[in-house]
Amino acid sequence: MRGPLIVSLDVANKEGLFKIIDQFPNDEGMTVKIGMELFYGEGPDIVRQLLAKGFKVFLDLKLQDIPNTVKMGMMQIGRLGVTYTTVHALGGSEMIAAAKEGLELGSEEAGVPSPKLLAVTELTSITDDALKNEQNCRLDMVDQVVSLAKLAKQSGADGVITSPLEVSSLKKQVGDDFLYVTPGIRPANFPKDDQSRTATPKQAAEYGSSALVVGRPIIRATDPVAAYHKLLEEWNYAN
Repeated sequence: MRGPLIVSLDVANKEGLFKIIDQFPNDEGMTVKIGMELFYGEGPDIVRQLLAKGFKVFLDLKLQDIPNTVKMGMMQIGRLGVTYTTVHALGGSEMIAAAKEGLELGSEEAGVPSPKLLAVTELTSITDDALKNEQNCRLDMVDQVVSLAKLAKQSGADGVITSPLEVSSLKKQVGDDFLYVTPGIRPANFPKDDQSRTATPKQAAEYGSSALVVGRPIIRATDPVAAYHKLLEEWNYAN
C-alpha cells in the first residue's frame, strides 16, 4: 500500500464539510486536507471535530512570515494533533527551522505526535512563464523545485508539496528519505481547472509520489465515496 490519498475539503463552512464527509463510513481511516477557506471561516474547532470523528488531518495554511511569527503560529498548530501542515519554502531556511521548532514545542506540550512539516515549493498553478517573468527566477521549473526542496530538507522539513511532474527528479537529487506530497491529481480526461501541472494517480505512482492530494474530482462528484475509491484503487494498485 502506498501513502494516503488525501481528500482536499475546499468548502466554505462546516455544513458543506459534513455534507461530504458524512457520506463516508466512520472506519474509512481517511486523511483530509483543510485549507484557508474552511479554517478561516470555522477556526480550529473544525479540526478538532474531524479528529474526533477519526479522520487524520492535513492543515494546509502555507505559513510564510518572519521566523518568530511562524514559530508561534506553528506552536498553536502543533497542539491540535494534525498529521501534516505546511509552510512556503520561499520563506527561507531560518523560517522553516523555526516552523519545525514551533511544531515540536506545541505538540510536546499537548502530548500529541508532532505533525509532518511540508514545504510548498512552487504552486501547481505556476507556469514556466510565470516563474520566469513574474518571479524573475533564472532557473527552470524542475531546477527551482529541486533547489527549494534541498533547502527545505536541510532546514528540518519532512517533505515538500510539489507537482507530480517534478518527483522523479526530486527523488534522484534530494533522496528517498523525504516526503513528496503531490496535488494537481486528476482522473484521465478531467479538466485541469486552475492547475497547470497535473497527473493521474497512476502517473503519480510511476513518478514516485509519497502521497496524493485530490479535491474537486472527489468533492464535486455525484458520488464522492465512489470517486474516492476509484482514485484510491488506481493509486494503490498502479504498477
